[in-house]
Amino acid sequence: MPSLTSPPSPQLLAGTAPSRVHWLELKACPSGVGEARRAMGERLRTWQLPEQVRQDALLILSELVTNAIRHTPSTRILCCAGLTANRLLHLEVHDEGLTARTLPPRDPSPEDEGGRGLLLVEHFADAWGAERSVLTGGNTVWAAFASGRG
Repeated sequence: MPSLTSPPSPQLLAGTAPSRVHWLELKACPSGVGEARRAMGERLRTWQLPEQVRQDALLILSELVTNAIRHTPSTRILCCAGLTANRLLHLEVHDEGLTARTLPPRDPSPEDEGGRGLLLVEHFADAWGAERSVLTGGNTVWAAFASGRG
C-alpha cells in the first residue's frame, strides 16, 4: 500500500477547514449506497476535483458503504469526505460494528459473487485503513487519494 504524507488516523479530519469537510448520516440499508454516491458526488463536484478522482472516490465510497451495510449490525452509517491542506482527498465510513475489523486480504475465485471490494479499495486509493470510530464506537474504514489540485 503506498504511503502518503498524512496522519495515520484521518478521523474527523482535524485541522481541515469546515468548508472542506462534508458529513452525511445514512440509514444502514441498500438505498444508502446510492444516497451516499449522489450526495458525496455533488460535494466533490463543488470542490472542482478532476473527473477521474471523483469517479475513483465514488467507487471506493460505494464499496465501503456496502461493506458497512452487509457486514455490520449498524442501523446508521456516517460518511465523510474532506480535502486536507496537503491536497489529499479523504473518505471515511463509520459504522456501528461491535467487533474490531482487521480487514484481511481476500482472494476471491472467478466464481465468487463478492469479495472484491477491498481489492478495489487497495487498487484505487493511495492509502487506506481501518480503526475504531471515535464517533460511533464501531469501525472507521478510510481511504485517501491525491486530489490533483494545486
